[in-house]
Amino acid sequence: MAIISSKQPEPQKPGNQKPDDQAAKKIPSSQPQTGQKNQLLESSARADEVSRNEDGIRPQSLDDYIGQKALKEVLQIAIQAAQSRNEPLDHLLLYGPPGLGKTTMALILAQEMKVDCKITTAPALERPRDIAGLLVNAKAGDILFIDEIHRLSRVTEEILYPAMEDARLDITIGKGQSARTRSIPLQPFTLVGATTKVGALTSPLRDRFGLIQRLRFYELDELTNIILRTATVLKTDVEESGAMEIARRARGTPRIANRLLKRVRDYVQVKASGPITEQIAGEALELFNVDPCGLDWTDRRLLSVMIENFNGGPVGLDTMAAATGEDAQTIEEVYEPYLLQIGYLQRTPRGRIATPAAWKHLGYEVPERPTLVTQADIKNPDTNNGTDQLSLM
Repeated sequence: MAIISSKQPEPQKPGNQKPDDQAAKKIPSSQPQTGQKNQLLESSARADEVSRNEDGIRPQSLDDYIGQKALKEVLQIAIQAAQSRNEPLDHLLLYGPPGLGKTTMALILAQEMKVDCKITTAPALERPRDIAGLLVNAKAGDILFIDEIHRLSRVTEEILYPAMEDARLDITIGKGQSARTRSIPLQPFTLVGATTKVGALTSPLRDRFGLIQRLRFYELDELTNIILRTATVLKTDVEESGAMEIARRARGTPRIANRLLKRVRDYVQVKASGPITEQIAGEALELFNVDPCGLDWTDRRLLSVMIENFNGGPVGLDTMAAATGEDAQTIEEVYEPYLLQIGYLQRTPRGRIATPAAWKHLGYEVPERPTLVTQADIKNPDTNNGTDQLSLM
């Protein structure tokens, strides 16, 4: 049996401390010292400043939003009309290529309407209760932003129909013969959908949006102003010529422009000094394999393989994928759109063709192509000026 004594041990005098006690006092504390605390505070302050700078890159109002003049004019009219009637903004669908500012526009609308904005993506709304929770908790006039809305599941889309039209949520309680439908009233809200594939939306969902607007690519002067504004937020010294050189390679997209600015900033910090000039920006972006037209290494490789191996085409997509080692879907969805936009690539029934502009850009001499034989030429041989048809087929 263990015996527990109620007598407390006598306190030891300072002079009678045991060696173990003295050694224990000499063990350094695991808590940070004053210098370490200051370093931690400085690191935390720098992290907070970087976070504020990143958030400050997005404009906070329509006046600060650069570009998209037609879209801004339409939205300003809609905002003023809704505020004068004391109603929420009509449902809005924004579509266009990625990186043009669809999410930023939704946040600006919330600021202009002085309401909250809840941001989510369509793949995150797999179950009905996911979208139901957002709708029930929304306050009057709130904005619900759904990115990639064309990827909504069928069940979630059906729930949105009465919510968008009549501000109600229809839910089914029970199963079988005991099942019954119950309607829950909702606060009037604004749904802002963003998509890169407007054609993938179903007609019932697309027709329920009161405003359907497309975001276009940005002009060179607009991108230059965006880069100058971002440089101010990031506390980076850049000349207007340097900002224009970055904008020239940004493919008309603000997201790419800001990304290139950060890479040039890193280059200046390590390899150079002073402000970002046109020459420094060009050197930095050449190092990162971004040429004056915005083409990267893979873009140039696709065109060079077509020119060197297939005499500029036509060449099939699967053949291009095998020759370059890239996935066919990646070539078709990632690289070809921009090459088609700038006129360096053509899609024909026989395959892809590199245009004369692509030959000149990559430094190749444009060959003199023979005139292609058309069906009209086959029916009227005299129009071929004696050219052998079979040799050109």
